[in-house]
Amino acid sequence: MSFTKLLLIWPGSPVLSMLIWIVVMVVLLYLARTPAHKAIHSLARVIHNGFRLMSRSVMLAEEKLAQRNKEVTLSAGIESVERLIEREFHRVDAVVKRDLSGYPTLHRALSDQTTKIDEDYRESSETPPPPSWVGAVEAVANLPSQGDGTVANILNEIHKTTVSQYKTAMDEHRKAVAERHNLLKKMMPYWRRMAQTLEQVGKTITGLHERARVIDNRMTEYEEIREQTDKAARMLTASSLTQFFISGFVLLIAIGGAVINFNLIALPMSEMVGGGSYIGGFKTANVAALVIILVEVAMGLYLMESLRVTRLFPIIGQMDDKMRTRMIWITFSILFVLASVEAALAFMRDQIAADMQALRQSLAAVEATGAAVNSWIPTVGQMVMGFVLPFALTFVAIPLESFVQSSRTVLGVIAVAVLRWLSFFLRLLGNVSHYCGELLVNIYDLFIFPPLWVENLIRDKKHPTEIIIEEEV
Repeated sequence: MSFTKLLLIWPGSPVLSMLIWIVVMVVLLYLARTPAHKAIHSLARVIHNGFRLMSRSVMLAEEKLAQRNKEVTLSAGIESVERLIEREFHRVDAVVKRDLSGYPTLHRALSDQTTKIDEDYRESSETPPPPSWVGAVEAVANLPSQGDGTVANILNEIHKTTVSQYKTAMDEHRKAVAERHNLLKKMMPYWRRMAQTLEQVGKTITGLHERARVIDNRMTEYEEIREQTDKAARMLTASSLTQFFISGFVLLIAIGGAVINFNLIALPMSEMVGGGSYIGGFKTANVAALVIILVEVAMGLYLMESLRVTRLFPIIGQMDDKMRTRMIWITFSILFVLASVEAALAFMRDQIAADMQALRQSLAAVEATGAAVNSWIPTVGQMVMGFVLPFALTFVAIPLESFVQSSRTVLGVIAVAVLRWLSFFLRLLGNVSHYCGELLVNIYDLFIFPPLWVENLIRDKKHPTEIIIEEEV
């Protein structure tokens, strides 16, 4: 007997059999209404509580990660500010050693110049003008002789003597004034030297004052970071984001330079290592060119670390000065040799390109054109690029350090944002599951609405007074 015949309750009438089965199913669903509602509510509650617990766990992880990010950011900020303060103190120390270390000599020079100026000033004191003899000479000349020739001669001699003395006194006064002016003129270089010395001292003091003000600002920032204030954390986070994008942009430029450098030496490397050999799925010439570029970048990193420009490898910065100086010369020599090799490879590239062009023309039976005018210009340009690009890639260490240091903060911020959105999504799913349980209960009652309608009708007839009271309330 087939399954269809088993479901056929009324023989010859499948529609009536289906209606009977529907009535039976509705009655069974009505009888199981209470346990079904409990099961649906329990399932919805379990899912809702599970999502809420997951959301709570994610929120706790987000809080811990945010606290950890704050600690890391503040620690990096403290280290950065300490480096800036240390650099400012080194500058102050250099200014003090360069300028103020010679202060005793400067003080002695100023004292000597002051003494010399004082002596010259004393010697250049103003000479009193000659006595006013003009009135006396006129008075003597106007004395009456009363007709006596002897008296007239005496008065005439007196007048001549007075005039002669007056001229002598005026000449001596003019000479004294000229000597005074000469002494004052000799004082001018001393005044200028003193003015220049004082101006130099003033510039030094002004520079120290500016450095002190910068150090005060850095110390204020350092204190805020040590207090772990939210303002300092936000400021450092914003600074890290700025450094991340700027250093990332500079690294993209450096990658572009590395690509140009790679294309510059890849072709001539095939003449050195063979153009038909492969390492895996890559040409050996391309791998060798890439290795040379990577070695140049590594040497640039070591050189910057030895110069203490960057601090990616603390062990290099902790070396003594003698060993660090040796490492500087070694890395610079290797970098110089590699740059020279690249310049030679760039020269070979131009020759290889010219030979390949001539070969193509001969195979195509095209008459070779004459050499272009100034054909040495691209050759020289390629050689200069091949020599300069390795040294340019040396400075990749600076944006690389900034990118590495700021990426920790940026990745932490992104992780916190992802956890926050995940917590929100889990909470949303929990609420959705709760209301889905209510929806399933309503849908369940919708399938069994005939018996529910009958039940409500009977209840209304049995308890009409309670219904009226409920409506009034």
